[in-house]
Formats: sequence, C-alpha cells, structure tokens
Amino acid sequence: MKRSIAILFLLFVSIDAKAGFIEGLEDIPVVEGMTQTTTENLSFGNEESRLVETVLQAKKMLSFEKVEDFYKTTLPQMGWIYQGKRESTLIFEREGELIEISKESTSPLNVRITVKSKI
Repeated sequence: MKRSIAILFLLFVSIDAKAGFIEGLEDIPVVEGMTQTTTENLSFGNEESRLVETVLQAKKMLSFEKVEDFYKTTLPQMGWIYQGKRESTLIFEREGELIEISKESTSPLNVRITVKSKI
C-alpha cells in the first residue's frame, strides 16, 4: 500500500514538474511548450453535469502528434480511458465524462480541450 502511494505521488510530481495543469480542469496537465489562453475559456455546470472548454496555444514549434503522444501517455495514468480518434480529435472517457482534444490550427498550434458530461 505504501509503495502504491509513493508511486502515485512520484507520478503526479513528475507530471507537475513538466507542465502545469489547466485552470478549471485541475487534473488535466498542460503540454510542455503550450499555454492556456484566457480569451476562449468556457465553464458551466451543476451537480449533475458540466462543460468546460479551453484552448492551449504553442509557445514554440510543436506538432499535434507530440500533443497526442503526451495525452495518450498521461491521461490514462489519471484514470481516463482512450476511446479513439475522430479526424483531428482524441477522445477519452472517465466516470461519466468525455474529454475531447482537438487540433484547431497548426501555425501556431492551437488545441481545444473540452470536458463534458455523457448525458
């Protein structure tokens, strides 16, 4: 049990050291080299459902493939189950919620992240 706790602690410390977390989605990390924009955030919900949406923008040259690799590796460690890819959108599911990670533009790279209830 102590070993499991230590591993989880190290996992979260290593993720946090590489990147911060998205404001409003404190359990979704930001890819290193990207920042959260403040102009395109959306958040509302109640006890039964929620919708949170934000856009990340690359500060340097970064490919969407790097973003895909990061989230396909990181999110399952946080309980998200990869459901597949539809065009330029990755889809994950966890506890009645979906997260969609979509490429909005390539130069600069903008990525829209949407978390919504599966109602």
